[in-house]
Amino acid sequence: MVDYAKLRKEMVRRQIGARGVRDKKVLDAMQRTPRERFTPARLKKRAYEDTPLPIGAGQTISQPYMVAMMIEALRLEGGEKLLEIGAGSGYAAAVLAQIAGSVFALERIGSLARTAAAHLKETGHDNVFVRHDDGTLGWSEQAPFDAILVSAGAPDIPEALLRQLGVGGRMVIPVGASKQAQKLIRVTRTDERQYQREELGDVRFVPLIGAKGWREEAPEDPEDPQVPPGRPGA
Repeated sequence: MVDYAKLRKEMVRRQIGARGVRDKKVLDAMQRTPRERFTPARLKKRAYEDTPLPIGAGQTISQPYMVAMMIEALRLEGGEKLLEIGAGSGYAAAVLAQIAGSVFALERIGSLARTAAAHLKETGHDNVFVRHDDGTLGWSEQAPFDAILVSAGAPDIPEALLRQLGVGGRMVIPVGASKQAQKLIRVTRTDERQYQREELGDVRFVPLIGAKGWREEAPEDPEDPQVPPGRPGA
C-alpha cells in the first residue's frame, strides 16, 4: 500500500520548501492537495516525483515545484477571485482553491475539461468552476480577476487576459517566441492603462493554443512530457 500522505509531506519538504518556496499558504495548500487524485491511474505511484507527468492529449500535469513557485509568484493573500488558463487534470486549480475564494478554470480540450471537473468534484473543491473554452480569450463574464495563472506557454501575453486582470492584480504566464522554451513573466496591473512586467526565470510548458496563442498542431507524444530546462529558485 502506497502511503501518499507521507510522499506528499516529503514532496513539500524536499522539492518545494527546500528550494525556496516560503509562503506558508502555498506550502499548506500543496500539503493538503492529493496530487495522486489528479494523475492517471497508471502513473499514481509517480505522483510525487519531481517531474511533470503526461495526462493525455499531449498535455501534462506540471511539476509540483513549478506549481508551487508560480502560485507563490501570484502573491495571494486569500479569498481572491482567480482565473486559471489550462486546467489540465485540475491539480493546480485544486491547489489554488485552498487559498483563493473562487477559481474559474478554462481548458480547451473537452476530455480534459470533463476529467478536471470530475476530479475537483470528487475531491470536494466546490469553489472551482471549469469551462471547456479557448483560454486565450479569458472568461469575460466573470472579469475582473484578482489574479490569473496561465499554465501553458504563450507567444505573447493575450490582450484579453490583460484586460480581464483587475487593477492591482497579478498574472503569471510563460511567454516565449519558441514552443520549446519560455520566460516566466509576472504582470501586475498598476492602473487602468499601465502594467508592470517582471521576468522570473526560464521554463518550458506545453504551448498555449487558441485564437490569441499558438496554432493547433498534431498532439505531441503523451509519453514524452515536457520538463523544465531551468527552474527559478532551484
